[in-house]
Amino acid sequence: MKRRRVALFGSTGSIGRSTLDVIKRMPDRFELACLAARSSGDAVLAQARAVGASSVVLTDWQAYERARGARGVRLGFGLDALIAEARNADVVVMAMSGTMGVLPVLAALESGHRVCLATKEILVSFGQHVMAAARRHRAPVLPIDSELSAIHQCLAGRTGQVERVFLTASGGPFWKNGAPARTTPAQALNHPTWRMGAKITVDSATLMNKGLEVIETCRLFGLSPDRVEAVIHPQSAVHALVEFKDGSVLAQLAHPDMRLPIQYALTWPERLPSPVRPLRPDRLGSLEFAPIDAKRFPCFALARKALAMGQAGTCVLNAANEVAVRSFLARRVAYGDIARVVARTLAAWRRLHPGPVRAGVSRLLEIEAWAAACAARVTGHERKP
Repeated sequence: MKRRRVALFGSTGSIGRSTLDVIKRMPDRFELACLAARSSGDAVLAQARAVGASSVVLTDWQAYERARGARGVRLGFGLDALIAEARNADVVVMAMSGTMGVLPVLAALESGHRVCLATKEILVSFGQHVMAAARRHRAPVLPIDSELSAIHQCLAGRTGQVERVFLTASGGPFWKNGAPARTTPAQALNHPTWRMGAKITVDSATLMNKGLEVIETCRLFGLSPDRVEAVIHPQSAVHALVEFKDGSVLAQLAHPDMRLPIQYALTWPERLPSPVRPLRPDRLGSLEFAPIDAKRFPCFALARKALAMGQAGTCVLNAANEVAVRSFLARRVAYGDIARVVARTLAAWRRLHPGPVRAGVSRLLEIEAWAAACAARVTGHERKP
């Protein structure tokens, strides 16, 4: 069996590290051709030496300058290097935060390569274009996300037979009692189930993360928004449910371990033994499901509103949320201000563009920059670019 060359973008983050663990267990199937990170030069170089990757890409100039002269690897810098590596690999695992990865993802798809996508912002902001490229070049996009992976597994290509899809949300730390009046970053980052990066953990606390997943689900599977719902499920054992037109409901259950959706994305349509411990139904106990309170979690409602505005609206939503969460983590705005910043940015966009806006990738990148600048002005703590 010929080994498939993998380019892993975002190798030093939690998804990247879990991907390395999955791939090292299948040395006969995969080889790591390239690792990429933003600024963690020492860490990514150490990873490359450990796994035998021949190339490393850094997207932060200062980190690249510090790493120059490193022996044993080919060192690249920036977006052009990511695009070149995406074209050369057989599989691209995109786990870099933000939307910088959209052009490498498109390059991989245009080359007919599989994309394993963990960066939800790419589908949220550019999903229509990404999926059009995937269809045009017959290249698969597999989600590295417990909920979207669960939907993919339940659907098994039967999208036309679906009545509704239910995403599940753990609810984060505040779903029962609400957020404290003066919520600190430490409290918002105290997720009850998952250990993730800071930004996605805050999104899980506000349930913006679930709103983004609703948008992703519509884009990835071609489902209309009225067919995609979400419920609170604090046990995090059921990752999604799919109701078909005959009334049957299929659910995917597993221990909350990201290595399972990572391996599924890499090896689909095959299923191989994984490092995830088997689920024992007799030890699950009770499984709770509850509706999402839009008043308590306004970010979830804002994501729905942006989805109704089209691709430009979800692009604005994502950029504004990035700024708002970054400002909260830096203690520049209060936790409750995250939704306010996003809402005011969406309202400003709507005033300028009352109707739908059709935009290509380059225009969406401009819209993203506009939304980030607008959200920064709303916070009152960041200078206009």
